[in-house]
Amino acid sequence: MISRYMDVSPGTDLPSVVNAIVEIPKGSRNKFEVDKATGLLKLDRYLYSSSHYPGDYGFIPQTLADDGDALDVLVMVNEATFSGCLIQVRVVGIFRMTDRGANDFKVLGVPHGDPLFDEIRALENVPRHYLREVEQFFLTYKQLEGVQVKALGWGPAADAAVEVQASIARFRAGGRK
Repeated sequence: MISRYMDVSPGTDLPSVVNAIVEIPKGSRNKFEVDKATGLLKLDRYLYSSSHYPGDYGFIPQTLADDGDALDVLVMVNEATFSGCLIQVRVVGIFRMTDRGANDFKVLGVPHGDPLFDEIRALENVPRHYLREVEQFFLTYKQLEGVQVKALGWGPAADAAVEVQASIARFRAGGRK
């Protein structure tokens, strides 16, 4: 079954403004994800570590990433939204990593139209400390599960745009999972 969330357009001004479906609100240790069998949001697990998500985390609908799921997105927000929330996101960069040896890239964005984030248009506008927090989170959040992840580094908005376009193309080519 394909979730109704995947019926949502991938964005309004692709590839620079995308739609994000929030699965995990900022500050949560709960790992929610869309259940492929029912299309509902389900509690997949609790994080084994005492860390929490550094932003609203979810996916870009109508995309297919290298890992067989929709392309991940982390949205810088001041306050958490909620699971299932749709946010228009301005893409500012991409965090490249591997999870169990496979690519598991994360698009980084900010809420489009939010005046608090109006000056953040590129990765170099994001506070360096926030980028370090995000990297640290993704490098350690699965350690106690025994899962091997590796950071491949940050890339600019242009690299994120290429990944968004490639993921949309894979989805449209019939590679839906």
